[in-house]
Amino acid sequence: MDEDSRYEAVRSRDARFDGAFFFAVETTGIYCRPSCPAVTPKRHNVRFFATAAAAQGSGFRACRRCRPDAVPGSAEWNTRADVVARAMRLIADGVVDREGVAGLAVRLGYSARQVQRQLTAELGAGPVALARAQRAHTARILLQTTDLPVTEIAFAAGFASVRQFNDTIRAVYAATPSALRAATPKNGTVRRTATPSAGIPLRLAYRGPYPAGPVFDLLAREAVPGVEEVSGPPGARTYRRTLRLPYGTGIVAVEEKPGAPRTASGAHPGGWLDARLHLTDPRDLTTAVQRLRRLFDLDADPYAVDERLAADPRLAPLVAARPGLRSPGAADPEELAVRALAGRPQAERLVRRYGKALDAPCGSLTHLFPEPAVLAAAEPGTATGALAAALADGAVRLDPGADRDDAQAALLALPGMDAATVAAVRTRALADPDVAPPGRDVPDSWRPWRSYAVQHLRTAGEWETR
Repeated sequence: MDEDSRYEAVRSRDARFDGAFFFAVETTGIYCRPSCPAVTPKRHNVRFFATAAAAQGSGFRACRRCRPDAVPGSAEWNTRADVVARAMRLIADGVVDREGVAGLAVRLGYSARQVQRQLTAELGAGPVALARAQRAHTARILLQTTDLPVTEIAFAAGFASVRQFNDTIRAVYAATPSALRAATPKNGTVRRTATPSAGIPLRLAYRGPYPAGPVFDLLAREAVPGVEEVSGPPGARTYRRTLRLPYGTGIVAVEEKPGAPRTASGAHPGGWLDARLHLTDPRDLTTAVQRLRRLFDLDADPYAVDERLAADPRLAPLVAARPGLRSPGAADPEELAVRALAGRPQAERLVRRYGKALDAPCGSLTHLFPEPAVLAAAEPGTATGALAAALADGAVRLDPGADRDDAQAALLALPGMDAATVAAVRTRALADPDVAPPGRDVPDSWRPWRSYAVQHLRTAGEWETR
């Protein structure tokens, strides 16, 4: 999009572009999402930015009305496979907070200077600024949804000091942490406060239509007892699972809900899934949220996907029946790979024999899925053991910044891994939107959304579900 097209999106308050870019108003010093309901500023007063971090770096603060930091992420980072996209996925997963820019660069196979230069050139902000913007967003969530002390929130959000935390909150939100907490949006409802023991309530935003039913159907079919469960009647189900996270463990719950109805103009306004996270260490919040977003494919651009697939006569009626159908990812890529190879009954056996028991079971959730190193030692000489060993020693990388082609080649070299299993891993664990199952007649006209086309065909019962 050129700047005139972006301004037209702002003028029409087009929510399709929320997260794809941000605009700032020089006369007010505020930056917003494209769909901000405020009066449209004059064109000569508007500047455009690719990221919230770039807007913040130019001295603009977040709009308190549209909360631009809460928009879905850009779908571009999952579509692209270059170093900038891989870096953005790793930053979202919290790598810079945990390992610094040097750790990010090592994972990407570039020098820290090269990573800084490429991100700044394309996005207007380097990895530190991008991570800082994300920390500010995490801090706002904790301030407005929990009763954690402000000092604990500072370190839980990833800040190195309370002073850095205070300075960032003032710069981004033009308010002190205490004032930001006091100004929690009411939205006509009771404030959704929580204590650490009650969990952290969240709204996981998405753009456009979101048919949650097929996603929850898939999760219910795949659920491994002890690690996952789906409960409740169709249309009002709750998905719960355990998570192994960088600093501790977590139990997450996500509620199924019908998508928002079309507006009078026929557009889908987007919406959110309600979630609640119980974390043993609040520093894992950013990572846990990002992994849920990947699992539920919440950063997808359904408008772009549907436009391309609806042009195909075979897919057009399927897209019309389920606009916005998602291609689910994985909450734990390494776990997904083992499960794709072993199958559900075998995965259940692995959990019973080798999974780590939770210190405090929560209903039917009793275990974490076994780590690759544990499986490699426990299942030597098996295909599962070989995959687990490759994951444990880094011969196969499935983290958000992994090169998808390299991962596919490494997986195919392992015993017991066939092309269909590797395609499933690439689709789910690596969140690749453009995977075609081997042996299927999949036209190039479905690119770059072949994973979504396959999901439509499987949901409609035209292809078997894997």
